[in-house]
Amino acid sequence: MAPPLHPATKEPIRPQDLEPLFAKELIRQEVSTERFIPIPDEVLDIYAKYRPTPIFRATRLEKALKTSAKIFYKFEGVSPPGSHKPNTAIAQAYYNAKEGVEKLVTETGAGQWGTALAYAGTFFDLAVEVFMVRVSYDQKPYRRTIMQLYGAEVHPSPSTITNFGKQILSTEPDHPGSLGIAISEAIERVMTQKNTKYSLGSVLNHVLLHQTIIGIEAKKQLELVDTQPDIIIGCLGGGSNFAGISYPFLMEKLRGKNENLKVIAVESTAAPKLTKGQVRYDFGDSAGMTPLIRMYTIGHKYVPAPVHAGGLRYHGAAPTVSHLLEHQVITAEAYSQKEIFEAAHLFAKTEGIIPAPESAHAVTSAIRHARRFKEDATTEAPTILFNLSGHGLLDLLGYEEYLNKRLVDYQTDTEQIKQILLQTPNL
Repeated sequence: MAPPLHPATKEPIRPQDLEPLFAKELIRQEVSTERFIPIPDEVLDIYAKYRPTPIFRATRLEKALKTSAKIFYKFEGVSPPGSHKPNTAIAQAYYNAKEGVEKLVTETGAGQWGTALAYAGTFFDLAVEVFMVRVSYDQKPYRRTIMQLYGAEVHPSPSTITNFGKQILSTEPDHPGSLGIAISEAIERVMTQKNTKYSLGSVLNHVLLHQTIIGIEAKKQLELVDTQPDIIIGCLGGGSNFAGISYPFLMEKLRGKNENLKVIAVESTAAPKLTKGQVRYDFGDSAGMTPLIRMYTIGHKYVPAPVHAGGLRYHGAAPTVSHLLEHQVITAEAYSQKEIFEAAHLFAKTEGIIPAPESAHAVTSAIRHARRFKEDATTEAPTILFNLSGHGLLDLLGYEEYLNKRLVDYQTDTEQIKQILLQTPNL
């Protein structure tokens, strides 16, 4: 793996350089060479409120598709905040509280991560401040209501309370915001307050580590029915839920077991870093305050179209995900907004669960691959496992637009991506 670089010196970053932002134990996990890291009992006790999450076979969906493929999904939407995000939010809140931190500041796209961190903060008496991407702040008002119910302070991003936010609004008052901008605002805020740390919901190693509980559970659950997947699918914004479901299985593939396993990361065409981006060093935020990481990116200055899958509107992918794709261990697909709502509609009618727009990308891919195998096909059909990483009960504006044929399908501006990538550091 290529090392993260210091944004000023461009030299490999030292663990102590990260201490102004992160709890020391999280930094240790970020750079750890240990294969397994135990889950603290205090964290497990809170996990037990919603874990293990269920795994279902989508028999009614299979019947509707007339496929011989077997489709399983791990449903993370049963957590109190409604997604997989508490798996790392609880752990991060625990480690920060243990070190005497009093407040966590973060960004959120669609609001699932902000909701999870606000929820986690209640267990450890931590204040939580959230910069929510403006387009989602407007599209999903009830997400911010839940954050506020948990005690969090929520700002639309770009905001008027940071220098970077004010700088953007001065030239574009109606800016829709992006995760990169919200990250910059959160970091700026952390640097001006005492006993305050930054918390990230995706991309970094320790975040992906915490999410692997999803795949560890899924392996054990499928073993109970003497099944193992041939195809594993997860949607991808930064990489947390994709890694969570797939990495425990990929570990076995890399050791020579189940070598034919196909693992697919599914992104939005609004932020197509894996399918139209480049592997290069880039900042994780729009202002260039984070370490430089080598990843698939469409450029830290790129502002994705305002699709309802706000959690996927990120310009880069986790370094480990990028490494796996670069070495062709995994593959990537991208789908448009209309495609994913059509698939989600079919899933809701057959399985009864309304998926979050982010999760609907994984649903779309699972349907596409299952359709290749008809009921009467002579070819042996695969077993497909995907991560239904959150419910869509707070995303009904998007579903209403879909049902009333008002949903907009945005075209990817590949020329703009090329121009913005020219502005990334030439390392």
